[in-house]
Amino acid sequence: MEISAPSFHPQQWRTATLVACGVAAFELVLLVIIAVAILSKPGSADAKRSSPARQAAAHAEPRRATLSRTETKVLVLNGNGIAGAAAAEASRVRARGYKVSATGNAAQNYGQSVVLYRPGHLPEARRLAADEGIPLVGPLDGLTLHELHGAHVAIVLGT
Repeated sequence: MEISAPSFHPQQWRTATLVACGVAAFELVLLVIIAVAILSKPGSADAKRSSPARQAAAHAEPRRATLSRTETKVLVLNGNGIAGAAAAEASRVRARGYKVSATGNAAQNYGQSVVLYRPGHLPEARRLAADEGIPLVGPLDGLTLHELHGAHVAIVLGT
């Protein structure tokens, strides 16, 4: 007795494989979209804690400077690569009555000079920026409190 094998059509196999791969790819894309949506959605407790209104209230800046020029400590960093620029700026800052906590080199070059401030010292930073003719003032970024050497504000010299 002979048993004949069913006829094999290569086109059917290829079509079935392509359809199965297409369905699997669609399911993968759908799962990735769902995962991104779930992970990017903050929990309600986190959203309440980090709402912009709460952050503003927690870090409310005073309207006027609370420190006089003689009480304000300034860190001067050279971000332009010109030798002696930080020392020269520190001399100008001292001449205006500020205390210079330290001078040094910035970790990177800056295109424009900027005054950076610790939380609670925006008015002092604005006053220093006006005194030195520096138009940019921003919150402290990229420096730790240890690197500030006790300074309230920092000047980073740009080109």
